[in-house]
Amino acid sequence: MKNIMTAEHKRLAENAIKEIPLEQWGPYLSERQWGTVREDYSMYGDAWNYFPYDHAHSRAYLWGEDGLGGISDYFQNLCFAVALWNGKDPILKERLFGLGNNEGNHGEDVKELYYYIDNIPSHFYMEYLYKYPQQEFPYEDLKSENRSRSKDEPEYEILDTGIFNDNQYFDVTVTYAKQDSEDIYIKINIHNRYSKSANITVLPTLWFYNRLSNRQLAEKPVITRNNKTSVKASHEKMGSYYLYFQPAKVSMFTENETNTEVIKGIRNATPFVKDAFHNAIVKKKHVAALRKKKSGTKFAPVYNYDIDGGETKTIYLRLCNKELKKPFEKEFENIFTKRKAEADDFYKAILSSDISEEMLGIQRQAMAGLLWSKQYYHYDVERWLSTGDGITEVNPGKLSGRNNEWKHLKNQDIILMPDKWEYPWYAAWDLAFHCIPMARLDPEFAKHQLLLIMREWYMKPDGQLPAYEWHFSDVNPPVHAWAALQVYRVEKSMKGEGDVLFLKKIFHKLIINFTWWINRKDAAGNNIFQGGFLGLDNIGVFNRSIEMPGEMRLEQADGTSWMGMYALNMMEMALEISMHDKSFEDTATKFFEHFVLIAEALNQHGLWNDEDKFFYDSLTVFHSHPIQLRIQSIVGLTTLFAVAIIENKVFDHLPDFKKRSTWLEKYRIKNKRFWPNEEHTGGEKTLLSLVQQEKLKNILERLLNEDEFLSPGGIRALSKYHENDPYSVTIDNVDYTIQYDPGDSTSNLFGGNSNWRGPVWVPINYLIIQSIRKYGEFYGDSLLVECPVGSGKQMNLQQVADELTRRVVSLFEKDSQQKRRLHGKYNWFYEQPGNEHLVLFYEYFHGDDGNGLGASHQTGWTSLVAQLISELHERKIQLT
Repeated sequence: MKNIMTAEHKRLAENAIKEIPLEQWGPYLSERQWGTVREDYSMYGDAWNYFPYDHAHSRAYLWGEDGLGGISDYFQNLCFAVALWNGKDPILKERLFGLGNNEGNHGEDVKELYYYIDNIPSHFYMEYLYKYPQQEFPYEDLKSENRSRSKDEPEYEILDTGIFNDNQYFDVTVTYAKQDSEDIYIKINIHNRYSKSANITVLPTLWFYNRLSNRQLAEKPVITRNNKTSVKASHEKMGSYYLYFQPAKVSMFTENETNTEVIKGIRNATPFVKDAFHNAIVKKKHVAALRKKKSGTKFAPVYNYDIDGGETKTIYLRLCNKELKKPFEKEFENIFTKRKAEADDFYKAILSSDISEEMLGIQRQAMAGLLWSKQYYHYDVERWLSTGDGITEVNPGKLSGRNNEWKHLKNQDIILMPDKWEYPWYAAWDLAFHCIPMARLDPEFAKHQLLLIMREWYMKPDGQLPAYEWHFSDVNPPVHAWAALQVYRVEKSMKGEGDVLFLKKIFHKLIINFTWWINRKDAAGNNIFQGGFLGLDNIGVFNRSIEMPGEMRLEQADGTSWMGMYALNMMEMALEISMHDKSFEDTATKFFEHFVLIAEALNQHGLWNDEDKFFYDSLTVFHSHPIQLRIQSIVGLTTLFAVAIIENKVFDHLPDFKKRSTWLEKYRIKNKRFWPNEEHTGGEKTLLSLVQQEKLKNILERLLNEDEFLSPGGIRALSKYHENDPYSVTIDNVDYTIQYDPGDSTSNLFGGNSNWRGPVWVPINYLIIQSIRKYGEFYGDSLLVECPVGSGKQMNLQQVADELTRRVVSLFEKDSQQKRRLHGKYNWFYEQPGNEHLVLFYEYFHGDDGNGLGASHQTGWTSLVAQLISELHERKIQLT
């Protein structure tokens, strides 16, 4: 792969030398700006109610924009997206609809059908599919039915409404192909999937982000009519762009400004407001005025078609920074063909060609979704706290409320989002997982993202990383050192050499964050760590982030294990750097010693239960015996994650590290102190891990039991054992209970919109698989376990990792009946001609049947399946 140089690789090489390795234009437009913390100026932080979906088409945003299948420039000055109307809907379809957190029976959820079909890192080719009903969109049905359902009932989804039952819908495919970085060809295909003719109105829309309201511009940008088939968009910072479009009977201008009559009950001075196109198309109001207007900050040509059943209409546009006499030359369609071929070449180069078409299709859609999840994210906390939005003035509740201690945080970057509708804001530990599959696509951008979140305008001065905008001070697992090593190794495997400078840069930042953890999350100074919920939402019997009553302290097996993993990853990183720069040798020793202390604490301070052969959190009560919270969950499985192999050549090259580690081993053994699971294989390799071999076998016996953790689709977050044996505990006269909950959350903890009490989560499975594979690399056939338990099949740990990988991948692939497990009861829709290739990448998966749950487009960390497919294939090659 080292010598491959496709057209896309050449573009990436050019981007790699930029300060920020990004293209000027990309899919940086969010799919939901409403209902976010940034747009919330209420007194008590009620973001969903303060800026609901019903306001989105009438109210100007302050911190970004959203749209349907759209793009923007790097700073989101200028945006393009598609708006639609089927002649029956009560509103113009300009953005994806979904329920706010207080509306769904399982929290917020998008209620649309849309798919990221294709993309490449430079975004010279992108394809997006939206399925638009021809009957009235069931807004009220989706709201009322979900409100009436209990948490024990499933979400009511759009496919449950019957609106798609007879194929009475349009496939709207938006394709972008760049001539160069600032010349974008746009094709909109509208295909009638129904058997009869149907009408549709299409508005390809160009608009400016309303930065005047945020006092960021001296001069208002403007879009002006150039001629009958083009407009000019002028901006003081980005210069001029031209949108060329095919002849339209109607084209309209308006302003991207709030409709005060709708939002505040104050009469508008003019009809030229944000929702003017909606008023004109749907309500037939002010049409003449909008047509006569010759400039504005929002523009759209209007196309209306009656499309026969099974037929397709195509609209072409072109957005570029040059004035052209013939924008739609005869060869216009060829650019789409050429860029698609270049995309094919790129994926052939980075993915194995002898993987099945089915597997390649899953990988490519996963990677396309990951690339589509790049989003412009703008949030200056200090300015947000100290200003109003023109609707609500600055108030004491806001000033002392959410994120007020993060005034240093000033974000204005392109960041990988977990899900551009469900989670259109970065999350620290999600981002770490996103960067691993991104490293195969665009290693420079993957490294940039990891370094970015460590920068001084993100990281708090004391070293804490921002969790997510709902509460930056929440604590996510410290997986960034591990992710940096993963990215380093992926790039090294592709290019033949690793980026040691990247490791050095991020190592310095990680030391600051590691120190924050040591100083803030080890309350007793005994190397047992807290951390709160640690990104696992409702995995505990109670909210692990709450202040414990009286003189209680929760000592966490996972918090301690994450820190053991962190220390070991930092040691590995320092050793790798030391092979090139010996000045890092001392830090490798430092983190090695810290790992030893954490391993001792985990194993000897009351977190291991010798009866259950499992690790648990411990509730320490003053003047009383600690209470082990005997919940068999991934809290106990995180102990597997801290594992490393040191080859003898490292010891030979680093004599001081060898001397110090040897002395420490002898000293601790002589004085009968705990020593971590260090074993030697033929004198060539040394294994370090938190769990000794006997405990490893104990844990694997639960992990590989289908009546406990092992499901057909991977490892469950909570053991199925708790289905018939719930765990209960009484704390301060309050009873708490937890039981196996394989589907959507039935708890209100953390909004009730995700569940760690039974479902399969891909990122955790990825960590488990990588860890077991590392153990297997060391032990080989000297350690065999039964997999599954009770099957009589003995496997080495590499084979176990293969089996777990196959199970996770099976969630996405078609079975012998051409059904995908993740589609569950909706397979009928995905078996229809034209839909067979469509895959969704859910947040998590049902612990029994594998049905996709939670955010439907969390391609960020669920795209790790693409990496698992590649690793499984590479493993097959090794075996043959």
